[in-house]
Formats: sequence, structure tokens, C-alpha cells
Amino acid sequence: MSITQERRSKFLNYPEARPGPHVPYQIERKHSPAMSGLQIVFAAVLVEWFSIVRTWLWRNAGFGALRRIRQYLDTYEPRFDPTVIPITYPAKHDDCGDIVNSSSGASPKAQTANRKYYSVADYQALYASGKLTPTAVAKTILPLIRRDINPCGEHSVAWLESRVDLILAAADASTMRYKENRPLGILDGVPTAVKDEYDVEGYRKCLGSRNDYTPEAAIEMSMTSWSVTRIEEAGALNFGKLSMHELGLDTSNNNPNYGTPLNPFNNRYYTGGSSGGAAYAVSIGLIPIALGSDGGGSIRIPASFCSVYGLKPSHGRISYRPGINHFDTCSVNGPLAADIASLSAVYSIIGTPNPVCPTSSLFASPLPPRLASGPSKNQTGGALGVPETWFSQSTPTIQRLCHSILDRLVANNNYAIIPITIPFLPEGQTAHAMTMLCHAATATPDTRHLTAANKILISIGMVTPATDLLLAQKLRQLLMQHLADLWRKYPGMTIVTPTTPCAGWHITNPEVDLKYGISDADQTLKTMEYVWLANFAGLPSITIPVGFVKPEGTQGEGEEADESTEGKIPVGLMGMGEWGSEEQLLQWGAEAERAGAERTSRPPMWVDVVARATEEMQRIQDAADNEQGPASRK
Repeated sequence: MSITQERRSKFLNYPEARPGPHVPYQIERKHSPAMSGLQIVFAAVLVEWFSIVRTWLWRNAGFGALRRIRQYLDTYEPRFDPTVIPITYPAKHDDCGDIVNSSSGASPKAQTANRKYYSVADYQALYASGKLTPTAVAKTILPLIRRDINPCGEHSVAWLESRVDLILAAADASTMRYKENRPLGILDGVPTAVKDEYDVEGYRKCLGSRNDYTPEAAIEMSMTSWSVTRIEEAGALNFGKLSMHELGLDTSNNNPNYGTPLNPFNNRYYTGGSSGGAAYAVSIGLIPIALGSDGGGSIRIPASFCSVYGLKPSHGRISYRPGINHFDTCSVNGPLAADIASLSAVYSIIGTPNPVCPTSSLFASPLPPRLASGPSKNQTGGALGVPETWFSQSTPTIQRLCHSILDRLVANNNYAIIPITIPFLPEGQTAHAMTMLCHAATATPDTRHLTAANKILISIGMVTPATDLLLAQKLRQLLMQHLADLWRKYPGMTIVTPTTPCAGWHITNPEVDLKYGISDADQTLKTMEYVWLANFAGLPSITIPVGFVKPEGTQGEGEEADESTEGKIPVGLMGMGEWGSEEQLLQWGAEAERAGAERTSRPPMWVDVVARATEEMQRIQDAADNEQGPASRK
């Protein structure tokens, strides 16, 4: 049996290992003018009423570019579903790190100084010791996030809805379990929240819009999404629905419907989207984990912009049931977290196969990643594939920050840098964008009450010819086969790039842009330069923080920033692995996390939930002692 045949025998739906053609990296996109204010409202009216305007915008966006490479695509069949499922699994690690016990072991005060953020394991350790209770944490967070009080909570802009009754009931139940020494596991009592894209019993689903897309549950069945069911069954405290970019159709997280959470490091920048509320909530310190979704970088872009961690799992691994995935050829659900161990912990819960889902049920349950301190003696860390021409699309400072972490991994963890090439990357990004807009146009043909920016995008998706959509899927096949050939040559390789080529997304005119929304296709495509490939090809992908740059409008803008730089902008490094290699990616992420540990930093508006909850518990105890004092004297 050849290497290729042996490799394909370990997977279902594995692509044929076939290298693509050698073609130069060329970007030939036309400039698309940025629009905001009344300008974007007027443009939306024109686009919806005049088909000639829609067709012009489609062509100007470069969607016809695939016709120019038709001769390369003729020998490829279209591939619509990028799901590839491992049917053999590596043996369980002998030296697995114990995620459950991966907390710092320090007091809350010392932990804050040493580890910057509280992890899932830190919460569990504090609960188990009796120093903190889930109820105290819930009562601390709720006033900060509620929209239904006057004035609204300080951080309520990141939340669309929170059910106080459900949250306190879950917190009290978790507190009792710890009191009786029977916690459900690593997530019991840990605060979290979910993007408004998830179905959750007791909550509306608006997708960040003014419309109500809440599904009707089948009789005697819950409508709650599989991932949410899994974390709630594990005891996590779901603090409700988080802000998102309307319909998830852009990467800024600008939302004129409910308000736009601003970047915790610099309020003249966006959080990134479309899981921007999730990234904000984790970055600000309110929750250590959150659930997002990713159809074109919607987990990884905001995680990078807000200096947290994000995992886009393999396509099809995380079940959407009982709901459906309206962007089912590109989008997946996944977690964001304050650290790699917490990211691993929540992934190990939501990654459990759903037995009633025909795709998810075929995946094996996640193995606990090693998260080891480094490879053992004579062990090689593996290959790091660097597509240098693509990598160089980033700013020089972002390239230096990312390469410096890679250099440390080579020196300290025995990794080897492997130069690689991937053909038709600009065309592939176009094919992915075209596919996503067709999904959007199919899922939401009625654009009433949507923002002007999304009316424009959906109208463009509606005029895509079927022949061009098929060319996009032929290119998907070509890219997947080329990637399969790379992993045939370099088994276990992690492909590394910056997460985005730019440092954040600056808000040009806050008074106008935040009120009416924005449409800036050039900036959107720039932020998606690297992330789209994992969605289009179905690969798992992870982003980790690697440093900061100085913001626009300051001396030395774009240069590397240190911890004291005011308004610094986070930068992320991204890894992509072979289908089904989440555990390997998390291991790589843990090593990269250690390599850049001194570059992490909390935002200036970080909330110390543990300290506040501890003070609350002390006040309650003091009040109880004062009440008992007079009673005992009687």
C-alpha cells in the first residue's frame, strides 16, 4: 500500500493527494470604496431596487476572477462538503497533562500577578477550597452585564440577553454540589456565555439583528444547541447571549442594532467579528470561556484582535443539532478562552460526538491534549509549514512578532521550519467569499429590518451565477487535494501564518459608523487574508496572542508596543492542522503560549471577578456574623 493509500485509509472523505499547479501569488482586486452614514443607506436602496447595480458590485468585487483560471479547474470535480473524518485515532498519550489540575495553585492575588487571567481550573480550585462560590460569582457578574436595569450594566453592550432566574438557579445548584463535594467536573460553576447564533432554551435568537429567528422546538424536545447542552450539563453557568455582527456577515462586529462592544485595549478599534461579544467578554475578564462560531474567521479574528485564544474545529466535528447550519459548507461552532488549558477543557466537552448527528457521531471523542512543557529528549516537535509569500502580506512588525515565536519553537521545542507553497490563494479567498454570500442570500431572502450593509451583501449574493459557484467548489477541491499532498510529504505539519495581516480594525468615524454601520470590503478582505482557508478546506485552526503594536495616530504607529504602551493593539499567530488534528494544534498552542508568555497583557479595563466575588462573600459573612452576635448575647 502506498503512503497516499495508507493515509486515505485512515479517514473518511480524505482528498486525493494531488499537488496543484505552480502559479505566482497575484492579487488583482479592484478597490471598493468604504461607505457609512447616509451614504450606505442610499447605496442599499439602489442595490435592492436596481439589478444592474447588484451586477456591477458583483463584478467589481472580483467574483468573476475564477473564470480566468478555468483551464486549471477543468480536471477537478466540484466539492461542496469539506468534512474529512479520522477513522483511526492515535494512542492515548502516556504523558498527558492534567487539564483539570492545571491551575496556578496560587492565591487569587498571586495568581493574578503571575498568570494575567483566571483559568477554568482556577475557578474550580477556588470553588473546591471554599474560598469562592458560583453564587457569589454570578451575583458579581450580573450587575455588570444586564441590559434590563437602569442604568444598564457597564459591560452590557457585549450581551444581548441574560436570564437572571436561570443563571442564579444554576449558580445555586453548583454551589450546593461543591458544598456536598460532588462537582460535575472541570466546568462546574465556571462562568461562560454564548454567541447569539446558538439556540438556547429560554432565549430569543436574533443573530444580532432586529428580527426573531428563534426556532420552534419539537414536542417534548429542547431546542438548545448541542454545544450549549454539553457545557450546561457539565455545570457551566451560561450568562446568556453575546453580541455578534448582524448575521455574522462581516469581521468588525459593528452592530448598530444593539450597540457595538469596543476593543478592550483601545476604544477606537473594533473587537473583530462576528464573535466579537465573546472575545470582548473573555478579554475583559468577565468569563474565562465562551462559545462562538466561525464561517470565515469569526472566532479567530476577534480572538486575535482582543488578545485571547480561539479554536476553529474541523468541519463537521461540533454538532449544530437540533438546529441546522445555514452556512454548512464553511461554518463551524467552537470556543474562545483566556488561556490554552481553558480552551482545551471546553473543547473536550463540546467536541463529544452527538449520537443523533450523522456527521458529528462519526468523529471520535476528543483526547485530552498533553500540553506538556516541551518534547522529551531526542523528540522532534514536528514541522511548521511557512508559506512565506503569503506570510509576507502582513505588516513588517506583525511578521517579526510571529517569526520570533516560531524561532523560539524551533530553538526550544525542536520544530523544523518547512517552506511551502499553496496555489490560487487570492482566488481561493474570492471563492470562499462568493460561497458565503450565496449561503446568506439563500438563508435570508427577506432582508427587511436588516442593516444597510447586509442588504448590500445579500443582494450581491443573489446575483451569483451557478456556473461561477461551481467553479468555486472546483477550486475548493483543488486546494484540499494540494493540502493533502503537503501532509503526504510532511505528516503532522502545522501550517503557520499571522492570524490577520493587519493589527486590528480602526474605527474611522465613531459617531457615524457606530450609528449606521459600515461597509468596507477592502478592510474585510484584509482581515480575512489567512483565516478563510481553514473554513473553505474544513481544517482545524487555532489562534494565540503573540504581542502588540502601537495604534494608529500615535508616534511610531505600527511598530512593536511594550506592556506600558497606551492603547496598544493585539496581534495573533495562527496554526492550521490536518483534518481531525485538534489535539495536536492545542499542544502546539500550549508550546507557543509558553514561548510568548511575557508578551501577554490584560486590557486596562480588565475586571477582577474573583476579587470582587471574594469581597462580596466577605460582606455576606460579616453581615451574618453581626446578626449572630446580638442573638447569641440574648
